[in-house]
Amino acid sequence: MAWFKRTIKGIQTTTKDKKDTPEGLWHKTPTGKIIDTDELEENFYVSPEDGFHLRIGSDEYFKILFDNEFKELDKKITSKDPLKFIDNKPYKKRSKDAEKKTGLKDAVKIAIGKSLGKELVIACMDFQYIGGSMGSVVGEKIARAIDHAISNKAPLLIISKSGGARMMEGAISLMQMAKTSAKLAQLSNHKLPYVSLCTDPTTGGTTASFAMLGDINISEPGALIGFAGPRVVKDTTGQDLPEGFQKSEFLLEHGFLDFITPRTELKEKINLYFDLILNRPVRTNII
Repeated sequence: MAWFKRTIKGIQTTTKDKKDTPEGLWHKTPTGKIIDTDELEENFYVSPEDGFHLRIGSDEYFKILFDNEFKELDKKITSKDPLKFIDNKPYKKRSKDAEKKTGLKDAVKIAIGKSLGKELVIACMDFQYIGGSMGSVVGEKIARAIDHAISNKAPLLIISKSGGARMMEGAISLMQMAKTSAKLAQLSNHKLPYVSLCTDPTTGGTTASFAMLGDINISEPGALIGFAGPRVVKDTTGQDLPEGFQKSEFLLEHGFLDFITPRTELKEKINLYFDLILNRPVRTNII
């Protein structure tokens, strides 16, 4: 019965030598699956058990899509406060708090580099920064990404992840819809392709402008894509809505998307789309 008795009394490890379990060793997906974070990162932040795509930011997408090195462009652009907006917190204070919390200057980063050995410009939104809201900086940086694509004769990929227009900038935020759309028309005039990748969530003014203007519009599995929320749509139309009507699978079925591409295949498939549009030699091992 000695198995059930402590032969040496007292706690042998001093308090100062005790260590808490390090945070972040495991991740629990919304579907209840548990996965080691190192394994999750190696699988591009997609749960291998159920295929659930975790939300990631621009740094992670750049690491996935570029080969080795890339150059971030126009890093220091920050927003003004044209309306002197004050609600619960002044806009300037909210922007500074978001920058301190996330390390981001605004809700989008742009970069140029090589993907599978071919030049590519990427503009990627970050939901962490004020819900990925589209303000003047987002519009300006996407416009500059298009200019960089034109000057380098490179295709453009925009990765959308947004809650919509930034209310703290009012009509100036809404003007970015027209601005980015006009710039994409310039890209088209130069016969350079644009692929739009909609990730979870892509809503509001982003959906109503550049996110749906790609030569090819693609999405990750299970992404929420729409203009307004389900309740607003139902109240406006007065109709009962199909279940999951704003999920990428439903949109693909009804013709709003061209393809759904898992993140693990993203780099190869995006390059394939550009190769086909530009009539470049296609790598047969990714077809």
